[in-house]
Amino acid sequence: MLVQKVIQSQRCFQVVLLFYSPLQVLAVENVNFGVHVENQTGVRDGLSRKHHRVYQLYSRTSGKHVQVLGKKITAMGEDGDKYAQLVVEADTFGSQVRIRGKETNYYLCMNRKGKLVGKKDSSVNGGCIFIEIMLENNYTAWMSARYVGWYIGFTKRGRPRRGPNTLPNQRDVHFMKRFPPGEQPDLQPCSFTTVSKRSKRVQQTSTSSPPLQ
Repeated sequence: MLVQKVIQSQRCFQVVLLFYSPLQVLAVENVNFGVHVENQTGVRDGLSRKHHRVYQLYSRTSGKHVQVLGKKITAMGEDGDKYAQLVVEADTFGSQVRIRGKETNYYLCMNRKGKLVGKKDSSVNGGCIFIEIMLENNYTAWMSARYVGWYIGFTKRGRPRRGPNTLPNQRDVHFMKRFPPGEQPDLQPCSFTTVSKRSKRVQQTSTSSPPLQ
């Protein structure tokens, strides 16, 4: 009797497993991995090596560079201006960065009204974190990570544009990252060797022939 009960319980378990397996497979197929990536993008990464790079942000609208003058933010800096040298700090999973003025040590932030301001502490309310977006026209846009849909933007006179009045297709939010004068990375010259069909055939013949005795 004991053996029969064990066999019956095993059969019942197999029936239950067969009944729930399609549901489990369906649940796995419907997993939205985009949500997982989006959640992980907002998590600070304490393991990866922090990447800090000094850039100038050239504004497509004003024709000048973004300046962090302390609490005041403008886009009227000339090429090489000390207030236009910005440290782009990337230490999270994804494309989230913080932008700090190299001269003033103030961070470029966006408050709840969408106004661009400079702050000493970048961890107050998350308004100092931006998402770097590469556009199809080779320009870069910076969207607020806290206020999604609000971008860093400037008018033709270099005045900050409020976040609610910005769109990704506006020239006001398009920037180009440029290295400060004298800080361009050293590019090693590349040498190329052209291999024709004839030289390749001769090389194969020489390698396949046995050595002379």
